[in-house]
Amino acid sequence: MRVLVVEDHAALADGIARSLRHSGYAVDVIADGEEADDILRTQEYGLVVLDLNLPKLDGLEILRRLRHRGAESAVLILTARGDIEDRVKGLDLGADDYLAKPFELVELEARVRALMRRHAGTHNTQIKCGQLAFDTVARRVTIKGEDVDIPRRELNILEILLLRVGHVLSKEQISDQLAGFEDDISANAVELYISRLRKRVEMADVKIQTVRGLGYLLKKT
Repeated sequence: MRVLVVEDHAALADGIARSLRHSGYAVDVIADGEEADDILRTQEYGLVVLDLNLPKLDGLEILRRLRHRGAESAVLILTARGDIEDRVKGLDLGADDYLAKPFELVELEARVRALMRRHAGTHNTQIKCGQLAFDTVARRVTIKGEDVDIPRRELNILEILLLRVGHVLSKEQISDQLAGFEDDISANAVELYISRLRKRVEMADVKIQTVRGLGYLLKKT
């Protein structure tokens, strides 16, 4: 999943980005409110971690514009501990959750996992499709209860497909969710990862189907 961190405190932004990348997310970091708004007009993110006190354009206005455009990205707002009014405004404008500063990164990670489960339509830490199960906390895949070793990049693709079971995702959509600004993942690379992933999950009652000219979908067989 691709995450945008909008935070002008460099050390905090770096800490959040490192933590989320360690959890397997592709993370972009922006410190400027106007630049963040511009990027969100053209790029799709599964999650936006949004500070409210930003230069040039504040976080509440970014959130208002994001929801006005109909974007469904999960939004976790960061607020100062005493700013209850801003928290309320943020939730009313369409934020999914908030975290008061200062906070521990382990709590941020837990909030992110909870938001991803909510957007996947489940409160379970596991995402299941037939005999295949993916534990979003342990980053662990099992088939028929047995562990399956899947490299990080392929694991991230599997998570993307599991979160949209039955929906076709293009190579570009998968690449966008895998890679941040600093990465360049080609369509050919996505094809290679998908090919490898198919072999790793072939013992499960699931199939990664190629939809000619459109992309891929994960479904139960």
